[in-house]
Amino acid sequence: MKTRRWLTALAALAVVLLATAVAFGAEAPRISKEDARAALENKQAVVLDVRAGRDWNKSDHKIAGAVREEPAEVEKWAGKYLKDKELILYCA
Repeated sequence: MKTRRWLTALAALAVVLLATAVAFGAEAPRISKEDARAALENKQAVVLDVRAGRDWNKSDHKIAGAVREEPAEVEKWAGKYLKDKELILYCA
């Protein structure tokens, strides 16, 4: 249970830091399409689509195999992903 709380806190912190970086114009860490594709093919990563619901619903462009997660509910889903997987979040 402590591990799950720790992971939830860590994920929440990551989202806050990313949001802060974006808000202040800092560049968020990026991964190339090729690197993301390779990580997915090797089952080293999970792609999380964290676009707001209205943006996700309106979009015709979605990454095959991506998991949709509600960005405002990080504490509900952050702990369910394996620690040995790289999480690739996208919101564009």
